[in-house]
Amino acid sequence: MSTSSPSASGADSAEQAKFRETCDSYVKSGLTRNVTIQFLINRLIGMGCDPPKGFIRCMDCGDKQAGGGFGVVEETVVESEKAGDGRVKEGTGPQASNSASSSHVKENVARRSGVAQCLRTDEDLRKQLDAQKEGKVRLKLLPEIFLCQQHLRNEEHAHQSMAHELIHAIDLCRTKMDPLNNCMHMACTEIRAENLSGECAWTKELSAGRMSQFTGHGAECVKRRAALSVQANPNCRDRAREYVDAAFDRCYKDTFPFDRHPNLR
Repeated sequence: MSTSSPSASGADSAEQAKFRETCDSYVKSGLTRNVTIQFLINRLIGMGCDPPKGFIRCMDCGDKQAGGGFGVVEETVVESEKAGDGRVKEGTGPQASNSASSSHVKENVARRSGVAQCLRTDEDLRKQLDAQKEGKVRLKLLPEIFLCQQHLRNEEHAHQSMAHELIHAIDLCRTKMDPLNNCMHMACTEIRAENLSGECAWTKELSAGRMSQFTGHGAECVKRRAALSVQANPNCRDRAREYVDAAFDRCYKDTFPFDRHPNLR
């Protein structure tokens, strides 16, 4: 039961509306004035992956400390026993048990699908992956970018977050990338996104007090941030840095779709 007063709830709504308005303005300026974001969008279209309506959305991400994210995990229930006409068999004994189990799986899938991706918990993702391993569901990553409206520091942060997530969209478009199940795939796309988005620019690292050396610091920043992102996947968490190290040399050098490393400043 909620203990929030109506006035507190109204204040929260007003605050989120303000965050949303500011975030929407950042998205608009990114799409209309930021040459890197425009370039990435145009490359997606040129590759045959036209962004759908609402492809980039501002959302209330609650306490999740992130600038944004990419992808919606779609779950499809696997029906194990079907009749010749394709309908699920009904009956007694084991079949009835299977039907009850299937109903339970469907209820869980329906509950998770009703929660915005940015608000899904680590436990939600673990249950999705476990259900897939048990053959109960199939998982598919659908392209969508969300920005966490209350956690964006400024326009530059929003644009770097957009560029980061657009690199993931490019990777999903050009390859059969499966970051949910393949930890090397996830490590590679995170390395590329951290490297090409400008999030590891030396000026940013210096202002944050993380510059221990100038030579090679950019690569170390990319490794550090990519490993943190890979850790978000329960399948990859225990060996996240190993996956990043293994994928690093090839993926750090891969600047596609840019001819060379972009300068976002």
